[in-house]
Amino acid sequence: MAVSAGAGNTIRPAAVAGMFYPGNAAQLSTEVAEFLDGVENFEPKLGFPKALIVPHAGYMYSGAIAARAYDELAAARGVVKRVVLLGPSHYVAGRGLAIPSSSYFETPLGSIRLDVEALHSLADLKQVVRSDTAHAQEHSLEVQLPFLQKVLGEFSLVPLSVGAATTQEVAQVLERLWGGPETLIVISTDLSHYHAYDEAKRIDGATLARIQELATDLDHDEACGATALNGFLSLCRDRKLSVLPLAACNSGDTAGGKARVVGYSSLAVFDEKGPASDAAGRTLLEIAKGAIANGLGLSSTPVKRNHLPWLLQPGATFVTLSVGGQLRGCVGSLLASRSLGQDVASNARAAAFEDPRFPKLTRDEWPRCAVEVSLLSAPKPLRYADEADLLAQIRAGEDGLILESEGKRATYLPQVWEGLPDKRQFLSELVKKAGLPADTRLMRCKLWRYRVTKFV
Repeated sequence: MAVSAGAGNTIRPAAVAGMFYPGNAAQLSTEVAEFLDGVENFEPKLGFPKALIVPHAGYMYSGAIAARAYDELAAARGVVKRVVLLGPSHYVAGRGLAIPSSSYFETPLGSIRLDVEALHSLADLKQVVRSDTAHAQEHSLEVQLPFLQKVLGEFSLVPLSVGAATTQEVAQVLERLWGGPETLIVISTDLSHYHAYDEAKRIDGATLARIQELATDLDHDEACGATALNGFLSLCRDRKLSVLPLAACNSGDTAGGKARVVGYSSLAVFDEKGPASDAAGRTLLEIAKGAIANGLGLSSTPVKRNHLPWLLQPGATFVTLSVGGQLRGCVGSLLASRSLGQDVASNARAAAFEDPRFPKLTRDEWPRCAVEVSLLSAPKPLRYADEADLLAQIRAGEDGLILESEGKRATYLPQVWEGLPDKRQFLSELVKKAGLPADTRLMRCKLWRYRVTKFV
């Protein structure tokens, strides 16, 4: 039931908080963050999905699988402004795709504004109906919201609780709402229900293969959200888009027995792929070199960033300068807090003119200066039982590490392994770089790891 928010606005309150996911805001925020941190996906992002297919069980069952999909949205924060969310109507049988009359959906993490203009744009479609009862207790949409709030920040919502509808009717709604990079589509569905573990794996494997083939005749024994999924896959076929599988399991793998399980999967669809690595590298190097040349008072042709939308996505980079094979400056960002293009330009200027270890770069040095740009993945925390466990987890030559203790922090890029190949020595030098005593115990430190794509 919607409750009044004043001035004609109403709120659809959280219905399954405390059941499908924590009802306490702090606990929920921590749990979602832990799921996202647990995704071992270290590929630096250039671009993000247009659409996700995600499960909707309680977090203890399918939270990790959902997190694998939402982790793909690292570069979408600040770019995606609207989420179109479709899920099956579990509790209210009815015809069509139901929209609510409320103005906001609420979770313990806060209220999400509904995109009234987008909802009004569907008014002439006979398959779109207004029904608050279809939304009142529905969990298939609600469980997605805390993940979306965590990864995207602020966005507006277009929630559709899907009852009986044809594939064409669903596709027509999605076509109207498709939009550009500001719009994310989320299809909420679980897979098979209540088969024995091995039988479920066989059934779900076949279903996932059919989803990747863009089948539009999936039934509700294969996926409870088949109605929305068929319409979405029909549109993907028309638009010549492919579906990328990310993760799959069933409740027998997570928090249930193996006699009667429910299947879960996450998949992604990319409308516009990010640039090829070589092309991206050339552009990022041009930005870095142009920023330094401008700082030296030399002419430089600026990169036309408005024609490269991926440069507007948040990104974290390091820019490293060397002259004659010797380090001449290195400055970077560990977290993506500004656009990728801005981050490279700012770090390049700082590496050339603000690294406190070196004097400002001069015009005479510039022709001999080599520039390297490293694009970072999102840092993931390392959780370890003891030092031996930590050393076993670290991948020498691959992991960049961030170490923090007593308010002090330092990082080494993966490139540093070339000069410090021993794990213990690498960590010891990182402790020193942080300004900590040499005998600092690693068990008292927090550590994160990341990977980089390096461009030279």
